[in-house]
Amino acid sequence: MDREKLEHYLRDLRTRQDVTRPPGLPAEVHYPLGEIGIPEHVAHWARTEPDRPAIVFEGRSTSYAELDALIGAVSGWLHDTGVRPGDRVAVHLPNTPQFIVAMMAILRLGAVHVPVNPMFQAAELAHELTDSGAEVVVTLDRLLPVLDQVLDRVPVRQILVTGADEMAAAATGPELPAGTPGRTAWSTAAAHAPAPAHPTDLDALAALNYTGGTTGLPKGCEHTQRHMLYTTASSASAMGRGADGGFIALCYIPVFWIAGENLGVLSPLVLGGTSVLMPRWDPGAALDLLGRHRVSTMVGTVENYLELLERPEFADADLSALDDPMAVSFVRKLSPEVRHRWQSAAGAHSVLREGAYGMTETHTFDATPYGLAKDDRDLLAEPVFCGVPVPGTDIAVVSFETGEPLPLGEVGEIVVRSPSVMTGYWRNPEATAAQLRDGWLHTGDNGRIGEDGSLRYLGRDKDMIKVKGMSVFPAEVELLLTRHPGVRTAAVVPSPHPEKGQVPVAFVSLEPGEPGEPGEPGAGLTAEGLESWARSAMAAYKVPKVRIVGEFPMTTTGKIRKVELVERAREIVDGG
Repeated sequence: MDREKLEHYLRDLRTRQDVTRPPGLPAEVHYPLGEIGIPEHVAHWARTEPDRPAIVFEGRSTSYAELDALIGAVSGWLHDTGVRPGDRVAVHLPNTPQFIVAMMAILRLGAVHVPVNPMFQAAELAHELTDSGAEVVVTLDRLLPVLDQVLDRVPVRQILVTGADEMAAAATGPELPAGTPGRTAWSTAAAHAPAPAHPTDLDALAALNYTGGTTGLPKGCEHTQRHMLYTTASSASAMGRGADGGFIALCYIPVFWIAGENLGVLSPLVLGGTSVLMPRWDPGAALDLLGRHRVSTMVGTVENYLELLERPEFADADLSALDDPMAVSFVRKLSPEVRHRWQSAAGAHSVLREGAYGMTETHTFDATPYGLAKDDRDLLAEPVFCGVPVPGTDIAVVSFETGEPLPLGEVGEIVVRSPSVMTGYWRNPEATAAQLRDGWLHTGDNGRIGEDGSLRYLGRDKDMIKVKGMSVFPAEVELLLTRHPGVRTAAVVPSPHPEKGQVPVAFVSLEPGEPGEPGEPGAGLTAEGLESWARSAMAAYKVPKVRIVGEFPMTTTGKIRKVELVERAREIVDGG
């Protein structure tokens, strides 16, 4: 990559982005309490706002003073079990306050936090425990049977066991037989003397956040406390948030995901706000919590927001503080119609928008469409409109072949340079070298940058469909299809074709309405009718073969399992 050419390209982009960025928002990142460790932020708020709720969970609030004391105690227990700086500790928990306490206690010691998906089965759990080398695990009593299946092949020597409701109003402890070797009840750790103070090294390894494993076994992304702090501070700067206690987040997305970690752990604690944790999605409970705790932000699927709107008690809910509701379009796409319906019901201040562009390797929050919703420009732009980079981050679009920056409007690989890009993949120098080059993370994502300097995401390069050499991006076709008033959801996958190389196949669910195909809902639509409509909405080579479905195969994390659709697509094309 020609560095001089790249810097010229970036200077031009930054000038454009400064114009596009919403008025009043800084182009530079601001650290509210300075560049100090995350547990030190908790200690600060414990001194200055001891009674402020840090966490709300299942009817119980934990103040900053209580949280800081618990972090000290659990870090003392970890220290006495032999955990030292650099040692990995697995946190095998769902959304509970204990997750936050354990994570902060690990960081306080200078050890390494390894969040592990509590939905894992034995083989998946064994991989991450073995790969990370974690010798201590914090888990739930109900997860012990799965953990027991792998203990003979992982390095774990000590287990800290809690109950799901131990820090809820119910205060139910774990079911743990007395004197079980190698297993300690949470209450014992919570009553321990604090660990000796350990100086914070913001650049030391602090977390291994594992990727989803879509291209093989999950890899551990090496992150530091500086990465965590920068992500929080830059996203707060990009959205005009301050350390005034006003950041109150409703978080039901899993905090073992890095996006959940940012929303439900890091941002509240750094900004002195409150994490309103939910163990799982429940629209009735969510609506109550939004008003009761004056929640200012949440992240949910488009379907979640529609569920809230359909609650009979919605009209009486107080959503006056909810000024930044964020959506993720896993299945149903966020549309102007959904946004307007939400805003007319929740209030003009509550503008529903897509969350942010990012990935585990960058700590997720790299570009945001915040403040760019006027006239629905963000939703009507080419898919998916991601907005401008957060302060301190550079995003470029380069040639996959040469790595050189491409002219505005041309499609290429999205690359990211920021203070939160991972140090590397844990014990995987080959994968690290493939994606980290000259300080830039090569994402493998297709995108383009518009004349206004805003990023458009077009999907993973491996998902791109080539029709007679022409590039078809599934995300683009999906968005165009969902602009038909009768289409609820679309998932586009490739299928081999003897003459064209590949063709797109769209699996579509329809809005409730008059019957379409026999036995299927839909506003009078048939697959043939939708294909005909598509010919007027997109270039001919992008028009997909359509199949109408009642439901989609789903992953445990709420995404459409496209890999299962690929074989069905092949059968459809082969069958004519």
